Amino acid sequence: MEKRISGHTGLLALIGSPVGHSGSPAMYNYSFEKLGLDYAYVAFDIKEDKVKDAIAAMKTFNMRGCNVTMPDKVEAAKYMDELSPAAQIIGAINTIVNDNGKLTGHITDGEGFVHNLKDHGIDIKGKKITVAGGGGAATAIQVQCALDGAREITIFNKNDAFFERTLQTAEKIKKAVPECVVNVYDIDDTAKMTEEIQSSDIFANATIVGMKPLDDQSVVKDLSAFRPGLVVADAVYNPEETKLLREAKEAGCTCVGGKGMLLWQGVAAFKLYTGQDMPVDDVKKLFFS
Repeated sequence: MEKRISGHTGLLALIGSPVGHSGSPAMYNYSFEKLGLDYAYVAFDIKEDKVKDAIAAMKTFNMRGCNVTMPDKVEAAKYMDELSPAAQIIGAINTIVNDNGKLTGHITDGEGFVHNLKDHGIDIKGKKITVAGGGGAATAIQVQCALDGAREITIFNKNDAFFERTLQTAEKIKKAVPECVVNVYDIDDTAKMTEEIQSSDIFANATIVGMKPLDDQSVVKDLSAFRPGLVVADAVYNPEETKLLREAKEAGCTCVGGKGMLLWQGVAAFKLYTGQDMPVDDVKKLFFS
């Protein structure tokens, strides 16, 4: 790495909290070196109340861009000069591109989730999916699944100050894709959540539950929700096998970890930053096998 750093090296970063577990710096720095691109990628632990400062610093340092992870995705969208069409619908971003001081916010999480399922032979079209979470990643997954032909989407989120935003997301999805049935429920209603998962083709966790330091927890409290034939996907990628996936696997479910989602949303972001394709096959072998 030190041999690649010069006075001209462009800086990219991940912002969010926590970020110490992230595999993004290794993935991006390997790809830059492989393609001979003069960039370096680091991670900064930035909580929501410091997002405004972080984005101002990004402009000051003339950084090429940033990836944004939980819990900063909604907050970061407020400080963009422009939002991609998907980011406008979702109201959150995971990728910022800096073009000479003009910041454009994009969201590639939904693409990453759907492509990860496809990589495992699973098509979202015509399926019922239940999603836990109402944040940036969860919303991106919900919107992308609807756009890609999901029959029905059931959303579970905490009934707190942000619950209204989840209801608004559901209305936006219904407006954009009228043929998709969308319902929203309180995530603390275990009986309803169990019932909805039981009637779903796919269940996705898009909360931070299962990620360190919450790696001893699962969003699914009633294990009778699981059955053979159900696809259980987790957006959490560290640990690689969360408590949710472990328990689902034991019940005979088809399990899809979050690493592939990280890869494919990263592939899309890499293209936005550099205009080039990430060396996906090499990255898969090194970081995702």
